[in-house]
Amino acid sequence: MVASSLSWLIGGAQGSGVDTSANVFARACGVGGLQVFGKREYYSNIKGEHSYFQVRVSDGVVRSHVDRVELLATFDDETAVRHTRSVVPNGGIIYDPTLIKTKIANVPTLETPVILGLEEYLRSKGLEPTLENLLIDAKNSGVHLYPLPYNELLHVIGKEIHEESASILQRMVNVMAVAASFALLEYDFETLTKAIRLTFRAKPKVVDMNIHASRKVYEYFTTQMYNKSFPFKLQTIKTDEQRILVLGSQAVGLGKLISGCRFQTYYPITPASDESEYLEGHEVFDMKPPALTSQVMENPQVEEVAYLNSKGSVVVVQTEDEIAAITMAIGASLAGARAATSTSGPGFSLMAEGTGWAGINEVPVVITLYQRAGPSTGLPTRHEQGDLRFAMHAGHGEFPRILLASGDVEECFYDTVRAFNYAERYQLPVIHIIDKSMANSNMTVPVWDTKKVKIDRGLLIGGEEIQKMVASEGLFRRFKFIENGISPRVKLGTKGGMFWNTGDEHDEYGHITEDPTNRIMMMEKRMKKLETADGEIPLSEKVNFFGPAEADATILSWGSTKGAILDAMDILKEEGYRINFLQVRLIHPLPSEYLGYVLSSAKKKIHIEMNYSAQFAGIVREKTGIAMDNFIVKYNGRPMSSEEIYYSVKKVLAHPEEKRVVLTHGA
Repeated sequence: MVASSLSWLIGGAQGSGVDTSANVFARACGVGGLQVFGKREYYSNIKGEHSYFQVRVSDGVVRSHVDRVELLATFDDETAVRHTRSVVPNGGIIYDPTLIKTKIANVPTLETPVILGLEEYLRSKGLEPTLENLLIDAKNSGVHLYPLPYNELLHVIGKEIHEESASILQRMVNVMAVAASFALLEYDFETLTKAIRLTFRAKPKVVDMNIHASRKVYEYFTTQMYNKSFPFKLQTIKTDEQRILVLGSQAVGLGKLISGCRFQTYYPITPASDESEYLEGHEVFDMKPPALTSQVMENPQVEEVAYLNSKGSVVVVQTEDEIAAITMAIGASLAGARAATSTSGPGFSLMAEGTGWAGINEVPVVITLYQRAGPSTGLPTRHEQGDLRFAMHAGHGEFPRILLASGDVEECFYDTVRAFNYAERYQLPVIHIIDKSMANSNMTVPVWDTKKVKIDRGLLIGGEEIQKMVASEGLFRRFKFIENGISPRVKLGTKGGMFWNTGDEHDEYGHITEDPTNRIMMMEKRMKKLETADGEIPLSEKVNFFGPAEADATILSWGSTKGAILDAMDILKEEGYRINFLQVRLIHPLPSEYLGYVLSSAKKKIHIEMNYSAQFAGIVREKTGIAMDNFIVKYNGRPMSSEEIYYSVKKVLAHPEEKRVVLTHGA
């Protein structure tokens, strides 16, 4: 059958090209007009431990991963051992036949609970715990097995391309697994070659080698007639929609470039570093091509000026620590640049005092916070939404900040632009909170609509305006008491715009003072910004509402659970369930009035969140007085799948007495 949706998974030791092979597979599907969602999982060491990448493709919109695997591509023993039991009946497993005698207990990087669980399972079936018996058990359940003799084929390929180095040839096994997958799926081979060329475009020799190896494997599987037994097929489809395949971290990076961010700081930390490294790779970028007039073409100096005027740039600085990262970004902002820093939980902990300094000095700065599982180092490369309350309250004392939470890759891009606009319009820190799942998931999305991008620099005034103010008021009052809390600001060094910055409480000019009346006025001025922002930011930027107005149950959530919830809702709708979903994007200041309006009329309120204590539900109850009826939470470090949400929502609807459902799936 031609599959309208397929779940494909590849794995291997970190450093063996798992991500590359997944990107080739995903790009080939995207080039062929299919829609893609990819989920990356990896350990916190550099090399050796198991990593895997699950790619879900569809001829329609796909927003999340699923627990089931329909085609498992392996080139090592651990991937086959870990994931075989996830393969559904009629699914397929590609494996290296030289590894089947491996005893499960002898796979060195398997955790003891995994080994014991598989040994117990196989022995309950009367089988010794080996990879061979695990595959036999899968075959007995209706799974198709496809041995791929990697070494034999590599020996032939090496002779054909005149390459004798075994280590160089071995680097192609990951792409060979992709080629075998597409042979089973009878997917167009030329589309695969386009994806290989895109992936290795900077290395022509690598392109030629991988295409040659892929063709060899594709022909081998076809000759063996393996494709005739595999029931799933993929076909390219025509589409007029222009799409890009992009990671969440790349979407944020692109959002920063187009929003005018020109200074980014970071200290390396997973998973935030991916974004800064992406920006480092695009520090100089094209803005518009130079006009090829006769004057330009005939005058080298004019041509050079035209070329430079068509370029944009961003300075990316790797600092010595996160304290330096936040304070350096603040300095750049004071100098007039749109500035940001990116970090994860442990790094954000070190930024607390600097964030407070930005708060008391009303400095616009954007902090992109990539949540991961804590506390302390926690699970450095795993997923969680556990930093919500911390982000709301980080820093001693009280000062305003805006907390904006994106729900998918597309929102990451547009919300990044909004984060800079909010920061400069309201002159405060904006924390753009996303997470590991979004950072490391890729997705096909429509090409960004730059017409939606509007730059708002707020009350950033120039020299002429300052001269008028000084003429009428005396010295420039940077922290002037204004009803809405937002005073005019200037770039440091602007003539006539002299003021003082300090971490202490200060008067309108910035001079330190401990006067109680001034303290009251300054606190009220700063905190007034949140009320102003709440009144000005449109509801469409605060929340998304999905589903019918009248429903049997209302789901409340935020962040990266969005895609899985929407995919689950599609299935529930087909089965006759009436569910709606309130996704909150502006966490602070919270749109309490609207939330109260929606939730007060909900028949059943189901809260879904990726942390232990359902932090956002507590915040909503604190601000609205409304408690949720049921909670679906997960905190094992792996993101929620649409299948988990589908089954758990049905469970709480059938058994409302189950107030708390804890999800546990994930390898």
